[in-house]
Amino acid sequence: MYNSNIPTAAELPTSAQLLKSTVIAIAAAAAILVAVVLPSEYGLDPTGAGRVLGLTEMGEIKSQLAEEAEADRLRETQATPQAPAPATDQESSIFQRIFAELVIGTASAQEMRTDELSVTLKPGEGAEVKLAMVKGARANYAWSANGAVVNFDAHGDGGGENISYKKGRGVGQDEGVLEAAFDGNHGWFWRNRTDADVVVTLKTNGAYADIKQMM
Repeated sequence: MYNSNIPTAAELPTSAQLLKSTVIAIAAAAAILVAVVLPSEYGLDPTGAGRVLGLTEMGEIKSQLAEEAEADRLRETQATPQAPAPATDQESSIFQRIFAELVIGTASAQEMRTDELSVTLKPGEGAEVKLAMVKGARANYAWSANGAVVNFDAHGDGGGENISYKKGRGVGQDEGVLEAAFDGNHGWFWRNRTDADVVVTLKTNGAYADIKQMM
């Protein structure tokens, strides 16, 4: 059987060479962070390279949509009466189990269903539609702005968790599969940035307990 030759000490990289390689790798990672990640994810462009590559606008879109979705979520939270805090951890656990059974339901209890709804957005107006889903549940979806375009943010929340699935700006339609990352409400927020009314039509099919327009 043939064995590979063991490299000699002279063939192995020296400490100085390893240090040099490490410094180069760190410098490259820092350059990618400054030139690509910051502009595309946060709209920050200290070098100007992100705007040349079109990445800064992408980051600004993501930041704007996140701010709009968070503002609407806060308005929704403030408008919803808050229940008194449970007296003990045991009561909290019981309440969570009751909530899961009655409001969200278990995975086995959720049946396949199909829905279609439309919302009309005036200029500058936003709307949010959510599906009540358990972790791992999947729903096929397709929505259209009926010839117009909107900004959108597909996200979910529940049990103290939040997640953003997908975002877009100036989009006329989208389709795919929404898979719940945790028990809670998962769906879409649309914002009309045009100067005319826009009708958004959403079609869904999958395992979810309820579909509702959030107020």
